[in-house]
Amino acid sequence: MIRNCQQKFNATLIPGDGIGPEVVDATVKVLDALGAPFEWDIQHAGIAGVEAHGDALPPQTLASIRERKLALKGPLTTPIGEGFRSANVRLREEFQLFANVRPVKTLIAGRYDDIDIVLIRENLGGFYVAHEYYIPVGDDPKAVAVSTGMNTREGSKRIARFAFEYAVKNGRKKVTVVHKANILKALTGIFLEAAREVAKEYEGRVTMNDMIVDACAMQLVLNPWQFDMLLCTNLFGDILSDELAGLVGGLGMAPGANFGADTAIFEAVHGSAPDIAGRGIANPISLLLGAKMMLDHVGLPDLSARLHNAIFDTLNISQVRTGDLMGTATTQQFTDALIERLGSLK
Repeated sequence: MIRNCQQKFNATLIPGDGIGPEVVDATVKVLDALGAPFEWDIQHAGIAGVEAHGDALPPQTLASIRERKLALKGPLTTPIGEGFRSANVRLREEFQLFANVRPVKTLIAGRYDDIDIVLIRENLGGFYVAHEYYIPVGDDPKAVAVSTGMNTREGSKRIARFAFEYAVKNGRKKVTVVHKANILKALTGIFLEAAREVAKEYEGRVTMNDMIVDACAMQLVLNPWQFDMLLCTNLFGDILSDELAGLVGGLGMAPGANFGADTAIFEAVHGSAPDIAGRGIANPISLLLGAKMMLDHVGLPDLSARLHNAIFDTLNISQVRTGDLMGTATTQQFTDALIERLGSLK
């Protein structure tokens, strides 16, 4: 039940595609058991949006997020065929969600223990935006493929300041800027220059170093404990965030959040997994951890901590785990065990 003494937060809820509705349903049940004061407006996007409204990102969904400025969403599938762009990319552009935050933290002992790293990814520029075109040669209309990326100094400074402010607020001590300025001297050089400029404002509070992206990828495997936070351009952040998730058990164990000036969208970072959709075996932890970040965002750290502790205890004391974590629990069984743990942590 929602606690009467708490402010209620209106938020958009997007079940998504594939296993999305299953993990969203599990997450909402857990949040209800926790007493999280969210009032949900359910909207569609992805294939579900196309089926309901003929658009992967319907106007109704945009209007709901624009009004509430807070959303929780399951994974979205981009329909195959001409005329449909990624709904995730469109959401970032529509609400200028310039900062993507991907924390990873060990929940289950494994190959890498005691991992606690936060990746901050610039969300609107770089190669990932994919300004692409073909150059015809002879009879081949697609003989040459060209892709261009763009980073601005203003945008680079904005994401750098976001990263350093995040470090200060969350007790982080070091930001590693990831780049390829030895080769992409302009595109990632401006990103590195901007980060160094912003870092001067935080001297004595947060240290900064930088690392070439290929070296960083290797060091994440060899010695991930040297990293506290990573600050990345769009494409490098997309790649390295998945590598980070691999350190703690996979994409099912890592959440994500996207922040703009006044809007925040929290999400599961894995795909819609249509091959297991409807089978009741999906791992809901990624979205649950996204909901944990959402609780922190709205100023409910106590509920956030209870949720995190209950997830940890369900995995390690109750030993209830889904198949991707070498367990046998269904989504419902994991959800029930988690809700039982929440009750014991009151």
